[in-house]
Amino acid sequence: MVHDIMPDTEEHVSKGVTPGYIGFDPTASSLTVGNLVTVMLLVHYQRAGHKPIALVGGATGMIGDPSGKDEERQLLDLETLRHNEACTKKQLEKFLDFDCGENSAVLVNNFDFYKDMELFDFFRDIGKHLTVSYMIAKDSVKSRLDGGMSFTEFSYQLFQGYDFLWLYENMGCTFQMGGSDQWGNITSGTELIRRKVGGKAYALTCPLLTKSDGSKFGKSEDGNIWLDPERTSPYKFYQFWLNSADDDAVKYMKIFSTRNKEEIEALESKHHQAPHERLLQKELAEEITVRVHSEAEYRAAVQASEILFGNGTTESLKALDARSILDIFDGVPQSTLTSAEVQGGLPIIEFLVAKSGVFSSNGEAKRMLQGGGVSINKAKVDNGHQVGSDDLLAGKYILVQKGKKNYHLVTVE
Repeated sequence: MVHDIMPDTEEHVSKGVTPGYIGFDPTASSLTVGNLVTVMLLVHYQRAGHKPIALVGGATGMIGDPSGKDEERQLLDLETLRHNEACTKKQLEKFLDFDCGENSAVLVNNFDFYKDMELFDFFRDIGKHLTVSYMIAKDSVKSRLDGGMSFTEFSYQLFQGYDFLWLYENMGCTFQMGGSDQWGNITSGTELIRRKVGGKAYALTCPLLTKSDGSKFGKSEDGNIWLDPERTSPYKFYQFWLNSADDDAVKYMKIFSTRNKEEIEALESKHHQAPHERLLQKELAEEITVRVHSEAEYRAAVQASEILFGNGTTESLKALDARSILDIFDGVPQSTLTSAEVQGGLPIIEFLVAKSGVFSSNGEAKRMLQGGGVSINKAKVDNGHQVGSDDLLAGKYILVQKGKKNYHLVTVE
């Protein structure tokens, strides 16, 4: 998990309980699996006996970090930021122990120490310690100079540097961690601590979690996997880990699991003996889904997967809510009927051909029905079946299956 590390950092944190922090700007109402890498840094740090500090950027979130961005962020209004802060805190509390004695985790909101600060005092007392040439040399700034960068975003590293200084002076925090794209901002903090108060601070960054195309799982990027179940359902979250490639699963297990080194290596060895069984992916998906969501949500996701791959029952299908049904059968052919069309019962042939288009002809539908090859909601049906309101799942869906693997989802509105 180590990408960059300042000299003597390991020796520094080996001396005893050391407060260390990571910042999370509330630029969205949920963290992503990309943020989860740095959350796990704090988890591992606390498990090693140290004191983790999670700094929520209620103030810096108003500016937006330019690191890794090709263009200016859209600024959020105060109400949205406050909502995002509350959501971020709630998610962090699932991972860190805030009541375990000397190394209890702490949540800090930088809005609390910026809200009463005078602008002139900040630039006089803080701004004078970092030169423009020093700030321009940072990759997060250099990469944006040709395309244009506002003073608002340019000042971000100064504010993040002050975050570190404030924590250093008020909470004895001498160590900051973050993603590799934060190295410039973090070292601005260590430099500010050195120049302003003659102190020594340390830093470590981890590699960014990337998608198959090399892009990161940032909160403003497309195709994200969110920790909020309203933005990424527990089923889709579970499927993300379950469907990871073998090489990614090995990497993810080392980052996201709280198992020890020997346990992970034993799992890897067992996985390589029978990779088709996807043991590593299954263990990974279970551990992370339970931690982020719950045991119940994990079991529901497993059950939903079994439904998709042919092992489910009518009862298990009826137990699903509308969101889960749409998630599971996302991408299968779909059609829509009106509730009036099924109200009094619709002959199965008419339903399968004229109304839903599951089959292209009556003859084809009859042959499949006679051969026992058609199921409605996982129950085989024959020529005499009438499709009606009793067949609705979650009050509005009917799942048709022809053969073993061909699904068609009908929405009744």
